[in-house]
Amino acid sequence: MRRAALHRYLFAALLLIGVLAVTETAEASDPENTLYMDLEHGRVVIEMRPDLAPKHVARIKELVRQKFYDGLTFHRVIAGFMAQGGDPDGNGTGGSGQNIPAEFSSEPHVRGIVSMARSSNPNSGDSQFFIVFKKSPWLDGQYTVWGRVVEGMKFVSMLKRGDPNANGVVDDPDRIVTMRVAADVN
Repeated sequence: MRRAALHRYLFAALLLIGVLAVTETAEASDPENTLYMDLEHGRVVIEMRPDLAPKHVARIKELVRQKFYDGLTFHRVIAGFMAQGGDPDGNGTGGSGQNIPAEFSSEPHVRGIVSMARSSNPNSGDSQFFIVFKKSPWLDGQYTVWGRVVEGMKFVSMLKRGDPNANGVVDDPDRIVTMRVAADVN
């Protein structure tokens, strides 16, 4: 009886070690193209997609390394649709001052996709981005997909929702605590 219990314990321990190894690999599979976005509720890991949007990924990494996103809000959050942040003015009108030409792809906007916000001009993406809560096919081919959440989507889902009658504008919005490129984190 003791031997059987010991075998079950060892099997469970080995299984746990395997799960932890897979989780660690998922976080650091490509540290140069992985972002750690820390929110009040926890860490969100974003896998950037330079294969889809090389100019956007390069600019996002540049801004992250300047600590541009630290403390910025998710100023627009629409239940069942998306959470938008990255505006230094906190109202949807600001940016870093450098537009990025559109890099549209066939990548679908499904839960966890990170895409660039823009005005009606396709080449007006700057620093604002949004994370999709659920499949949103009307965005496909219209907005630049530059990443996807691979871990911590539950924390994105905890962001304070905005007023549905005010296009999702959030009163006292949640903030990005810090955002870092994984390669830069010790």
